[in-house]
Amino acid sequence: MTSILTNNGAMVALQTLSAVNNNLTDAQNEISTGKRVGSASDNAAVWAISKTMESDIAGFEAISESLAVGEATVAVASAGAEQIVEKLTEIKELIVSAQSENVDHGKIQTDIAKKSDQVASIIAAAQFNGANLLMDTIDGSATSLSVLASLDRVGATGTPTGTPITINALDFVSNIDLGANLTVITDSSDAASALTEIEAFLSTAINGAAALGADSARLKDQGEFVSKLTDSMKLGVSSMTDTDMEEASARLKALQTQQQLAVQSLSIANGAPEALMQLFR
Repeated sequence: MTSILTNNGAMVALQTLSAVNNNLTDAQNEISTGKRVGSASDNAAVWAISKTMESDIAGFEAISESLAVGEATVAVASAGAEQIVEKLTEIKELIVSAQSENVDHGKIQTDIAKKSDQVASIIAAAQFNGANLLMDTIDGSATSLSVLASLDRVGATGTPTGTPITINALDFVSNIDLGANLTVITDSSDAASALTEIEAFLSTAINGAAALGADSARLKDQGEFVSKLTDSMKLGVSSMTDTDMEEASARLKALQTQQQLAVQSLSIANGAPEALMQLFR
């Protein structure tokens, strides 16, 4: 039945055009913003997951900076500890040479004293941003350096907890106090006593340098892991929320064609009453 009061064809064509226009607007927004899910109204579940992951990504990026500072602090202390090992080795060579009777023990002791002062200077100077792992305290109070290494979350709604890496101060100030604990060499007998003492100091320095080396390697490995983890999380968020530009471009072309056809269909439907008037002529 054809009615002059109600144009069913125009109503259907108008609804179709309205739906196509809405889809076309969505496609244009996706292309212009690059986001398939840009707000909670687009997809509430995916949006919520993406925002949680984005907050974790921001946290891991901050952790990367923390690890970098921690690694630099340990690297300075490690370089200092290795230099101390070299100086103690040089002192040991002097002490060994002092075992002979026909040497100038006074000059040897003077050389040892200078190198001992250099060891103390290295211990005091091996700091990064005020933190010195070779001293008895890191910054005047703390005896260890805590570096935030990870954020661990259990479950989608769980509260993330920080996991630190702890590096203990070596206290070379007390453990390698050559001025107070190394026998002053005046003869070969003193040299024999000093040799035993320098061996203990050298062992302490080597163990400390090795510990710092292991801590440095751990911080470096953790930094690389956090970097890769952050990249993977960014890819995960991207796959959930970013626009597939190839698919969106093809869809935009299709919707533009549908829009043109819907406009033509509406024009034809609006022309139907005019065709009806021909019956009355």
